[in-house]
Amino acid sequence: MTSDDLADTYRDYIACLNRRDWPALGQFVHDEVNHNTQPLGLAGYRTMLERDVREIPDLHFHIEMLISDPPRIAARLKFDCTPVGTFMGLAVNGRRVSFCENVFYEFQDRKIRQVWSVIDKGAIEAQL
Repeated sequence: MTSDDLADTYRDYIACLNRRDWPALGQFVHDEVNHNTQPLGLAGYRTMLERDVREIPDLHFHIEMLISDPPRIAARLKFDCTPVGTFMGLAVNGRRVSFCENVFYEFQDRKIRQVWSVIDKGAIEAQL
C-alpha cells in the first residue's frame, strides 16, 4: 500500500465515522484491533465509538494533520463539540469545547490493527 493509498483509506475511515456508518466499520478496522494496548476487537471498538457519539451527539472528526508512512498513519484530529454530561472525568454538561486528539494507527491487511490515542484533556479543562 502506498503512502497516498493509506492516506485515502484513512480519510474514508474518518468519513465512515462522521456518517455513523457502523456496519461499514469492518471495512476499515481489523477484527483484532487494539486501542491503547487494550484488545477490543471490532465489536468492542464499535461499542466504544457508539458510546462516544451518545456522550457527544455532535461529535465530528476533523483531520487537522495527517502523515502517512505505511503501514502507519499519524493524525491530529480536531473536535469542536458539546458533550452532554461528564467527559474524561470532567463535568462539561453541554458546554461547547474544542480540543485535539493525537493518534497513531498501524494497519495490517489494509485495516486498522493498532490505535494509540492521546486527547488534550488540559485544553478541555482550560475551557471549563
